[in-house]
Amino acid sequence: MKKIFISSILAVVLCLPNFAKGSTLRNGSQQPNTVEALFGSFSKEKNITHVKLGGFVMTLARVFTDTKGVTGVEVYAFDECNKQVKDKLNTAINNLKDKAYETLVSTTQGGERTKVLVKIKDDYINEIVVIAGGSDPALVRIKGKIKPEEVQNVVSKK
Repeated sequence: MKKIFISSILAVVLCLPNFAKGSTLRNGSQQPNTVEALFGSFSKEKNITHVKLGGFVMTLARVFTDTKGVTGVEVYAFDECNKQVKDKLNTAINNLKDKAYETLVSTTQGGERTKVLVKIKDDYINEIVVIAGGSDPALVRIKGKIKPEEVQNVVSKK
C-alpha cells in the first residue's frame, strides 16, 4: 500500500512539469495552455511591465484599508512589447484551457478579448485572473481568500 502511494506521488511529480509547460506545437515551440504556464512563459518576455504586490505590502495595506481577503496582486502589461510578442500572447489567450479555473466572463469586442477566470475552493475565491488580449494585452492575477459577495460588493459600487 505504502509503495503504491509513493509511486503514485512520484508519477504525478514527474508529469507535472510537462503538464505545466503546455503542449508542444509541430514546430517545436511551447504553447501555454494553463494559467500558470501562461504567466510563466510570458513573464520572461522583453519590455513587459511587471508589478507584484504581496507579503509585506499587503500586510501594510490591511492597516489602512479592508483588502477584502486579497493577499497578492500581480500585473503584466505588454504595451511596450513588439507585435510578435503580442500576437503570441493573443494566440495563447485564445487557446487557453485550464480546468482548474471557471470562466466568469468571456467577451470579445472590437478585436479585444477579455476573460475573467476564478479558482474556487471551499466557497472562497482563491484566485481571480483577468486576461486581456488585443492590441494592448495584459495579465492580472489576484490571490487570496475572497468571499464571492465581496467581489459583488466591489462590482456594485461602480
